[in-house]
Amino acid sequence: MVVTGRAALLALLATGAVAISGSLGGTVTYVAVGLVVLLVAVDVSLAVGPRKLRLSREGDTSLRLGETAEVFVTVANPTGRRLRGSVRDAWPPSAHASPKAQPLRVGAGERRRVRTALTPTRRGDARAAGVTVRSIGPLGLAGRQRTLSAPWSVRTLPPFHSRRHLPGKLSRLRELEGQHTAMVRGQGSEFDSLRDYVPGDDVRSIDWRATARNDGVVVRTWRPERDRRILIVLDTGRTSAGRVGDTPRLDHAMDAALLLAALAGKAGDRVDFMAYDRAVRAQVKASGKGSQVNRVVEAMAPLEAELVESDPAGLVSAVLTQGRARKLVVLLTDLNATSLEEGLLPRLPLLSSHHLLMVAGIKDPQVEEMAAERGSPEALYRAASAERTLGERHRISAELRKMGAEVVDAGPEHIAPALADAYINLKAQGRL
Repeated sequence: MVVTGRAALLALLATGAVAISGSLGGTVTYVAVGLVVLLVAVDVSLAVGPRKLRLSREGDTSLRLGETAEVFVTVANPTGRRLRGSVRDAWPPSAHASPKAQPLRVGAGERRRVRTALTPTRRGDARAAGVTVRSIGPLGLAGRQRTLSAPWSVRTLPPFHSRRHLPGKLSRLRELEGQHTAMVRGQGSEFDSLRDYVPGDDVRSIDWRATARNDGVVVRTWRPERDRRILIVLDTGRTSAGRVGDTPRLDHAMDAALLLAALAGKAGDRVDFMAYDRAVRAQVKASGKGSQVNRVVEAMAPLEAELVESDPAGLVSAVLTQGRARKLVVLLTDLNATSLEEGLLPRLPLLSSHHLLMVAGIKDPQVEEMAAERGSPEALYRAASAERTLGERHRISAELRKMGAEVVDAGPEHIAPALADAYINLKAQGRL
């Protein structure tokens, strides 16, 4: 049961009547209290019971971080009385549901739809906590309230800010396929089509069988090889929880992985995805040619950084169990010298003997700013610490390159296009 401000006002008036009643105060008190209680009880009994209502939901089930979703609750009143009150659709605080509460008027046998806007600030699944319905009686003094179950969830997907780089990278891929070097057979190329010979073509590309069936000379054309296998591995261990700017390192890595997945899918390659720390947290296997971005985005949405040290032996084992076919393995992790020296480097020869490895890390611009500080003893100490960190990062990158791995080390704004450029360069060199 709930009471309204009108009931409080009525009780205040009754108190005033008792105060001015003089010698009849005792009798007036009993009468006033009894009247207020009676009116409240009558109002509660005449209010529509929320338990009798029927709720149903509809609306958005997913959105990208930074966007707004709309969720609707339909309240059906099967009783013979009019419902007057309010309704609150409760969601977790991170969903930022608005408005908090709304007035509700539903006639006998009618239905009303209530809209709630969600603007989540965190990735993952947000689940409705329940719908609280408050039904007020005809006198407006009191009523009934109950929280009803109406399950619904909205999945917040990664934002994919690097999508703006995709047209430019696709243009570079098209230029790569149209270069004259791609018209000559070589490592990393495959047969494309036949066309008429033009002066300047390599005579070694003449297809003599096709020439014999035609009036003119016909040459074969070649293009960078497609249908390659790419495995994107996202490190979700403790180092991915570190913030670079205002965003966790994990979110920057996700953005870069999405651009690479979209680019490789457009290039005709097969893209697999795996998130790992001490166990496989998410996995997407290519079901055929074409883009896997939507499936990868869905798999990424509920991922959070685990505050545990990643298991490099388990990671290498998980990669090797993906199949014996040679593929490009792109590992998005932190280029932390201590963790890599004790973890990945000793196991790198085993991994690189089966696959081509690319390691990508997100550099913190603030460390470079600290390295340039001067002017006070405190600034010099910060600069010395930053220089040591940068030196360790350069050293571990050089070690990885010596052992045959490609290394991409860039800031949060540049890691996605840098990773895409590294992929394009590997295709141009015929190493995929």
